[in-house]
Amino acid sequence: MTVEFTDQAIAFMGEGGAEAQEQDPFFCMVAYNAVHNFAWQLPQDELDARALPAHDDFDSDAADYVDWYDGAISPHLEHGRAYYLAQLEIMDREIGRMLDHLEATGRREDTLVVYLTDNGGSTCNYGDNTPLHGTKYSLFEGGVRVPFVVSWPGTVPAGQRSPALVSAMDLLPTFAGATGATLPAGLPIDGKDLRPAWEAAGAGHDALHFDTGFQWAVRTPQWKLRSVDDGPHREALQRVEHTDIGQGLSLVPIGESPDESAAADVKDQHPEVVQELLALREAWLERIGG
Repeated sequence: MTVEFTDQAIAFMGEGGAEAQEQDPFFCMVAYNAVHNFAWQLPQDELDARALPAHDDFDSDAADYVDWYDGAISPHLEHGRAYYLAQLEIMDREIGRMLDHLEATGRREDTLVVYLTDNGGSTCNYGDNTPLHGTKYSLFEGGVRVPFVVSWPGTVPAGQRSPALVSAMDLLPTFAGATGATLPAGLPIDGKDLRPAWEAAGAGHDALHFDTGFQWAVRTPQWKLRSVDDGPHREALQRVEHTDIGQGLSLVPIGESPDESAAADVKDQHPEVVQELLALREAWLERIGG
């Protein structure tokens, strides 16, 4: 499927040419389903190249390594990490194929390319978020801090890193700004144009807010305040997803270190920061009608 997604994307982008670039600019979102559940589902030639055994989707030995629910997670699958990395390698290769196509059709310097993921990796599927703590489903950095890579030769400086707080919500105003489009007046937009983040220091958000109902977090460049209810949602994630999302209220100096362990909690030492971030959260809830 990873190869098929790429084939379809390249067909959609077409062969380019000066006339096509002027008359038919495009937006192409390629949402690979790799790397995800069923990590062992690989073409036979890919399995052979890595000396990995094949497994049927629903074979008689599945109960030995799979915990079934809506999909499947595989905490006990032999060579599990190798299957995961194979999916990842194939995805990397296919992204490269799309970039090569843009280069070959003369559109690489006219195309803004963004790569990001929707959440951190899941340990059930052999993801590893080191050195970040936590996994998918949590509001630890390992759950919400994801790769976000922007490429635009001649416009975005190569090899530059930005400490700015950014979000996928920023893509809409960034794409609009990059193309010279004007967003409709009065449209509520939570995102910000990211171009200043690669043009100069600073930019980004003063704070990012996360809320799933039973857990929430406020993240600033210096601090992170996080709260998790110790109830059925947390228990279900521990039981089904085999991951601990933490519990209670915690404050960590996230600007100094990505450590979010219990030992890093300094809420008792900095009650004024807790109150400041709680006030930010209340203002955000009021603004969005929460």
